[in-house]
Amino acid sequence: MEIVTLGRTRIKACKNGFGALPIQRIGKSDAVYLLQKAFYSGMNFFDTARAYSDSEEKIGAAFEHIRSKLFISTKSVSLTAEGFRNDLETSLRLLRTDYIDIIQFHNPPFCPKPGDESGLFDAAREAQAQGKVRFIGITNHRQNVAREALASGLYDTLQFPFSYLASDADIAIVRECAERNVGLLAMKALSGGLITDSAAAYAFVAQYENALPIWGVQREKELDEFLSYNAQPPVLDDRMRRLIAKDRAELVGRFCRGCGYCLPCPADIDIPNCARMAQLIRRAPQAGFLTPQWQEKMKKIEACIHCNHCKSHCPYGLDTPELLAKHYADYKTFL
Repeated sequence: MEIVTLGRTRIKACKNGFGALPIQRIGKSDAVYLLQKAFYSGMNFFDTARAYSDSEEKIGAAFEHIRSKLFISTKSVSLTAEGFRNDLETSLRLLRTDYIDIIQFHNPPFCPKPGDESGLFDAAREAQAQGKVRFIGITNHRQNVAREALASGLYDTLQFPFSYLASDADIAIVRECAERNVGLLAMKALSGGLITDSAAAYAFVAQYENALPIWGVQREKELDEFLSYNAQPPVLDDRMRRLIAKDRAELVGRFCRGCGYCLPCPADIDIPNCARMAQLIRRAPQAGFLTPQWQEKMKKIEACIHCNHCKSHCPYGLDTPELLAKHYADYKTFL
């Protein structure tokens, strides 16, 4: 089993991190089963967030009696000190624990610092002094915020999108984490589902010894796939290199990563999926995306009111309405 040391935290985690966003979509008993199977099969790092509805509650139910044997990171999306404190107390209660290993600011549009008007970092430091959190981290999709967080020297960990579709600038951030001894939690290592070969995804990230990939898990077959890599970690080979080169030629650039920060949409458009339909429909069995239900979802693009809520909230600076129109036009060629 491959182990990652998360920078100056000295946390030693299994190279497979369990991303607990998807377990909010399944029942409590099924979620507890998956979480416990993951732990007893070698996974020891579990990532959740206050914004993931009942994910924290399910983790608390699974691990209350073995809390000290694993690591938990959670996040607060609040932009005020009071909101952060409330989120933390709620997280502690739901997780059935008296401490969080890593508390993270959840994709803020700025880099919280001591003494700023938000009070966020000061509140986190206060919680750290009280023993409620061990380390302070930040998650972000914006390169400028990620770079500022690293340059500040304030953060123990950074959670950042990282996959084999990464740009040179993304890779530079991962390398800077290693240089500054900051733990790197690699989110979206499957690029929101656009990457369909998890072995190649694993092997690419494994080249970076400081990166801990956080895999979103909802189904047992997905968990089993990642658990199999504990015993036999995939290594980049010629087949994987050809696949990566092909995917990068098709996908690298200004495409939707499916992060969901554009939601909610006033026109009820499923933006994270509709804005990348051209890639999805070419990378999976087409029939699954041509059902009456999917046709109705795509047709909602016609009702876009061009409020630009999605565009202004996209951390990648995409012209989302234009992207939706382009993918809808492409989709109709399959009908």
